[in-house]
Amino acid sequence: MSSTDPTPLTLAGRFNYYSSTYLGAVSRFYARVHRRLYNRFGGTRFATLFGDPVFELTVPGRKSGEPRPVMLMLVRSGDDLLVCGSNGGNHGVPNWWKNLLATDKAQVRIGRDIFAVTHRVVTDPAEYEAHWRTLSATYPHFDTYRALSPRTFPIAVLTRA
Repeated sequence: MSSTDPTPLTLAGRFNYYSSTYLGAVSRFYARVHRRLYNRFGGTRFATLFGDPVFELTVPGRKSGEPRPVMLMLVRSGDDLLVCGSNGGNHGVPNWWKNLLATDKAQVRIGRDIFAVTHRVVTDPAEYEAHWRTLSATYPHFDTYRALSPRTFPIAVLTRA
């Protein structure tokens, strides 16, 4: 990040970046515990991360076909949800993103509400930037990930099926 870049790096964003990049096993363990607690309480507790709302996305594994749930930041765009394959700024694309691209079946859980969704990958640059502004306004740590990572993070729009 250059000294003229106006994007401030958040402490939580730096922590997540460091954890996903250098402490992968710890990050995965925490994510599994968080998801299990979220489900244990029927989506009514553990529905935030650093005070920001989260939801559960479940897609079948691209190789196993087994359900692969993951907790993601809850970012709404009208009636749709936006998901970003940031992986905490890690240089690699997250497995849940690869699984999402390999299927047309996905399910979302927001609190007690569970529903099927379809997805569409954002490819238009203008639409991408508009959705990026929505993502970073809802969860400012995305800007920190973007500043620390060399890759462009993919964005998808999830629509209730």
